[in-house]
Amino acid sequence: MANNQGEIRYLTPPTVDIKKKKYCRFKKNKIKYVDYKDPEFLKKFLNEQGRILPRRITGTSLKFQRKISKAVKRARHLALLPFLTDLLK
Repeated sequence: MANNQGEIRYLTPPTVDIKKKKYCRFKKNKIKYVDYKDPEFLKKFLNEQGRILPRRITGTSLKFQRKISKAVKRARHLALLPFLTDLLK
């Protein structure tokens, strides 16, 4: 056997997950209004298929998550953002 000395080899190096503290970027930067006319900013809160990312992933507060979802829906209605897509980013 190759492991004759008790050596353990991994295919990929083991990663240590360091939990970063999630924060609301709107509260940190003191943003009051989420603009639905800025699709490049709203794309940060969408995944590749065009779905809205949940709060537990983005770290935004409930108040601003509601504003983001409303802004994304308005931008979709005005054809600034697509409803569905294969590769958005």
